[in-house]
Amino acid sequence: MTIEPVVSPEWVRDRSEPVVLADVRFYLDGRSGREAYEKGHLPGAIFVDMHDLAAPASPAEGRHPLPDPADFAASMGALGIGTDDVVIAYDDAGGVMAARLVWMLRATGHDAALLDGGLTAYDGELETDLTEKSSKAFPVRPWPATRLATLTDATSQNYVVIDARQPERFRGDTEPIDPRPGHIPGARSVPCRENVDAAGRFLPPAALRARFEAVGIKDGADVVSYCGSGVTACHNLLALERAGFAPGRLYPGSWSQYSHMDRPAAVGD
Repeated sequence: MTIEPVVSPEWVRDRSEPVVLADVRFYLDGRSGREAYEKGHLPGAIFVDMHDLAAPASPAEGRHPLPDPADFAASMGALGIGTDDVVIAYDDAGGVMAARLVWMLRATGHDAALLDGGLTAYDGELETDLTEKSSKAFPVRPWPATRLATLTDATSQNYVVIDARQPERFRGDTEPIDPRPGHIPGARSVPCRENVDAAGRFLPPAALRARFEAVGIKDGADVVSYCGSGVTACHNLLALERAGFAPGRLYPGSWSQYSHMDRPAAVGD
């Protein structure tokens, strides 16, 4: 990997080689990310739908299982993303949704990063023209086992397991989406939306490191990240890298898989 997991708008502006800007807006409240894109997006950006980044939902696999590598490659190629393209992804929520695309690309050896601040950091005029690029060849690469966590891993004391959801969902105060409230026993709460400041910009690496150290993550630790469905968990994984830790593992099924099982659920802090 030749670029950092998070880059500034200035990095994109000053880069001599072009990048592929990817708008990955997605909303849990039912709003359409595509409609938001069509109303205004960064100039030249393509739209990447969450359906391009997930297999069909099921109770057994969760709401956003990782797609088959061949399906992911086909989606990327159809969007005009090629083997050697550098992808810079953004959303309007501090990168918590766009992180899914960035993690998937980086995990399979492609250069990709989050645009720090995303749409909210852009002070120019938005574009409403729909950007379409010609299809390109994109390689089929398997999801590396070293970057994934199984259910066994996510419930093992051999890993530091972190939950990216908001504290009220971690505690089990509320559960608006999945069958049961609570969290995986032994998991630590690291709300991904607190990786950024009020303006949606990432905290400095030292501040991120302090967040992770506060829940027991040390250099050399094996970390498993999960959330509701394996999307926002990727934000914590990118933040881990930004903080100088080794890449962690994604538990793709996350709570949307675990909560369908006959397994214990913890509540409270």
